[in-house]
Amino acid sequence: MNFTVSIKDRDEPISVEMGRTILDAAMLAGGPFPHSCRSGNCGTCKCRLLSGEVEMSPFSEFALSADEEKRGFILACRAVPWSDCEIELADEDDQMVHPMRDMACEVKAITPLTHDIMSLRLSILSGGPFTFTPGQFADVALPDQPARSWSMASQPDDDFLEFYVRILSDGRASRYLADHLQPGDQVRVKGPSGTAALREERRGPILAIAGGSGLSPIKSIIDRAAKLGWAEPVHFYFGVRDERDLYLVDHFEGLCAAHPHFHFTPVLSAPSDAVLKAAQRRFGLVTDIVKEDLPHLSPSGTLEGFTAYLAGPPPMVEAAERLLPDLGIAPNAIHADAFYSEADLKKADLEKETI
Repeated sequence: MNFTVSIKDRDEPISVEMGRTILDAAMLAGGPFPHSCRSGNCGTCKCRLLSGEVEMSPFSEFALSADEEKRGFILACRAVPWSDCEIELADEDDQMVHPMRDMACEVKAITPLTHDIMSLRLSILSGGPFTFTPGQFADVALPDQPARSWSMASQPDDDFLEFYVRILSDGRASRYLADHLQPGDQVRVKGPSGTAALREERRGPILAIAGGSGLSPIKSIIDRAAKLGWAEPVHFYFGVRDERDLYLVDHFEGLCAAHPHFHFTPVLSAPSDAVLKAAQRRFGLVTDIVKEDLPHLSPSGTLEGFTAYLAGPPPMVEAAERLLPDLGIAPNAIHADAFYSEADLKKADLEKETI
């Protein structure tokens, strides 16, 4: 038995098989639908239930607050319909929906950036043109591998696509990238998706926080702001464990030299003794450093008027989501993309199967 889910202001409804989520069906149908973690942790697929009945599986309070739930909001990745429904995408004018493309691409270069992060650069062979907003991601399928969601580090007007990928010991796709993929190989890229992207119309100050491969979308955002001649301060905090985990330091230091109101702060949470003794970096949790820097970020003592962009490991992103409202940033001005591993997504799929 299938249920029909209509999306307000869209012509084509979605057919949802009993027991599956709205997001599962939307992705199967192939149309654009904002999503990221697919496990109830990020809130990207938030929408309002206008009519009908759904059952919600467990989700994070950071993705959907109790107040939002009372006002009829649901998470499409957690919502299993029990009747025909109508939904409305949350803040659809702010969803940055570009045409969904399914493209054949060729590998142009694979470059190590650190001991466990690699750059993958592609050229589009067919299926374009590909438009996106800096901060968005695409689903990349390497040969005979499951598709993985990786964020673009490149710019929309570049003649290539670039992704920064963490190589995980138990990651099928990332291990294939590191061990087998070669220039000239063909891959599939489908996208764009995601809403943790640059709001070009909001020309106020920016606070960006990244960890690990979360640098990929943040680089795209900051590079775009520089191209636009962003007049307000841009503060970027890059949190990693040790000095060997840093990359593109010269790039961001060069941006700061060219744009004096751009600021770049690397933060090391677990530095080696040698690095600690050198004392050339800031040490600790990136959220603690942001809090410590509040007087520098804003002499008024509040970050009211800032827009925040967060990307990287879920614990770091969630800690920042808890902190930043206390520092004055409006919740609707915090745009977060937590990077969930293949293990996290498998766990979410198993949870859905037990509903």
